[in-house]
Amino acid sequence: MKKHPPLFLTLRHGSALAFSLILFLSAACSPKTLTPDPNQQIRQAVAATLAAIPSATPIPPATPYPSPTPFNLAGLYCEYSFCIGHPIDMALFDVSAQQNPAAPSTFSQGLLASFNGNLFIQVMWQSAPGAADPKFLLDTIIDPQIDLVDGNMDVMRVRDMNVMYTNITSTATPVLPFGGSGAWTCGDRVFAWKVYTPQIENARPLFEEALGRFTCGQ
Repeated sequence: MKKHPPLFLTLRHGSALAFSLILFLSAACSPKTLTPDPNQQIRQAVAATLAAIPSATPIPPATPYPSPTPFNLAGLYCEYSFCIGHPIDMALFDVSAQQNPAAPSTFSQGLLASFNGNLFIQVMWQSAPGAADPKFLLDTIIDPQIDLVDGNMDVMRVRDMNVMYTNITSTATPVLPFGGSGAWTCGDRVFAWKVYTPQIENARPLFEEALGRFTCGQ
C-alpha cells in the first residue's frame, strides 16, 4: 500500500509555493524606478545656477566734472605759501637764502628781489597775527636813507585785504630814480612790495600786476 506524506507537510509546501507566487506577482506589479534623464539634470542644474547669480547693480550715470582751466605760470612766483605776480622777463629770488643758504626765507618772514637794467623789485613779508594795518611793514621796506614818499598814500580794500600804496623817488641808483611801494595784509601775515623804475608812470601798473595775481595760504 502506497504511503502519502502527511497532510500538514502537503499544506506546508503548498503555502510556501503560494507565498513565492505572491512575492513574484508583487514584484512584477510594483512601479519600476526610472533612470534620471541626464539632459534634464543638466538643464535643472543650469537653471539653478543662473537663478543663484545676483543681478548686476545698474551703473550710475557718469558725474560731469568741470574741465580744467588753463593757468599761466609765466610771471608768477609761488613759494612759502603765497603767490605773487612779476614781469615775465624777471625772476624773483630768495635774498635770505643767497646771503645765507643755511637760513633761507620761511613762512613767517622772508625777503625776495629781482632786477635788471630797467627795474628793481623787492618783496618782503612778516608774520603778524591779528594785524589789520600793514603800514609798519611799508615803513620798513621804504628806506628813509634813499627813498622818499612822493604824494599821498592810497588806502584801499582789495579782495578782503587791507592795501596801502604810494609813489616814491629814490637815490639808490641814478638810472632808476622813481618807483612805488605798497603793503597789504593776508591771513596772519603782512606783505610789502617796492619797485625802482626809470619813469614814474611804470610803478603803479607793476604794483597792480603783482597784487592782481597775489594769493596767500597756497
